[in-house]
Amino acid sequence: QVLLAEHGGGLVQPGASLRLSCAASGRTFSDYTVGWFRQAPGKEREFVAAIIWWSGGSNFYADSVKGRFTISRDNAKNSVYLQMNSLKPEDTAVYYCAARLRAVVSDRAGAYDYWGQGTQVTVSP
Repeated sequence: QVLLAEHGGGLVQPGASLRLSCAASGRTFSDYTVGWFRQAPGKEREFVAAIIWWSGGSNFYADSVKGRFTISRDNAKNSVYLQMNSLKPEDTAVYYCAARLRAVVSDRAGAYDYWGQGTQVTVSP
């Protein structure tokens, strides 16, 4: 069993930055793919970014966040981070951390085995 806990959401103005964190307990991330997804009201959960833990941190991004968001990992803390810069109102959503028991990236929510509880990010003037 893996427990994931996200932190770092909040209310910010357009153009601001936020850093989300996802800490895992129960098992290390060493053989996982870890992803970030988001879900806005009335919309389906969508892929944001993912990292293959063991492969030196190979990163993958949705086109909508490429160049603005950065996913990274900290081996010692068994944690994954999502640095979000130049935030836009359309980035407003609940952000979820997810872990997949395969070292293969997927942008499908159904491919992930464990989920955190989510953290709200609101971008508003």
